[in-house]
Amino acid sequence: MILLGFDVEEFDLPLEYDRSISFDEQLQISTNGTNSILELLRSANIKVTFFCTANYALHKPDIITRIVNEGHEIASHGYYHSDFKTEHLKQSKQVLEDISGTEVTGFRMARMMPVDEVEINMAGYTYNSSINPTWLPGRYNNFDKPRTWFYDQGVLQIPASVSPLIRFPLFWLSFHNLSLSVIKWMSSAAYRKDGYLNLYFHPWEFTNLHNKEKYGLPGYISKNSGEPFILRIKSFIAWAQSKGYEFSRTNDFASGVMKKQTVTKELTSV
Repeated sequence: MILLGFDVEEFDLPLEYDRSISFDEQLQISTNGTNSILELLRSANIKVTFFCTANYALHKPDIITRIVNEGHEIASHGYYHSDFKTEHLKQSKQVLEDISGTEVTGFRMARMMPVDEVEINMAGYTYNSSINPTWLPGRYNNFDKPRTWFYDQGVLQIPASVSPLIRFPLFWLSFHNLSLSVIKWMSSAAYRKDGYLNLYFHPWEFTNLHNKEKYGLPGYISKNSGEPFILRIKSFIAWAQSKGYEFSRTNDFASGVMKKQTVTKELTSV
């Protein structure tokens, strides 16, 4: 399976680069990108997972409704994108369930930062996709974490995919800066090794972000943003489908893993 995850959040990234854009524009940029993604997914006939902040969902419930109506999963990305309290785990889950009318079983921490798995479990989540098992300067060093799914404190962990051996991250920045041929080669190697891929992106990447004065973003983020990024993701999906790879919502993948674990335990106990 290939798990595509899109982190739907208020576009507050420019704040990290001393730029300020209005909250309305933050929401609009993410909304425009989400609508572009939904059109792309519909044309490819695949279902994915949208990890949403409760803050975004409260202001754009119509987008949450569209996501659900088109067959995709809603998971939690916290309450706010740039503020976290432990109580937000349960609060964001409740808000997203109320707005979407669906059960929220998955979580992804903003910026893939550490989160207490005991608290994740207590909040009612069954899986967590908040680990990038590589080293990213200034962010995290997770070389000690497993590359593929594992359990921690009763919660299924589904790390982001990295290449075998050197653990080169196959995340959103790679799709901006590497050639598609290299991305496909590394993705194929990881798929063969692990049996699945877990890739994550953000709707704001589907907006042209080259305005340095307005957004303040470095070139490695703004490169290939907007329409070029739409074409890149579209090409990647078409390539994967030509290889016979199937796409899945993350909750469906998690359910499959948990069922297999249950069957294995039952057989072992016989």
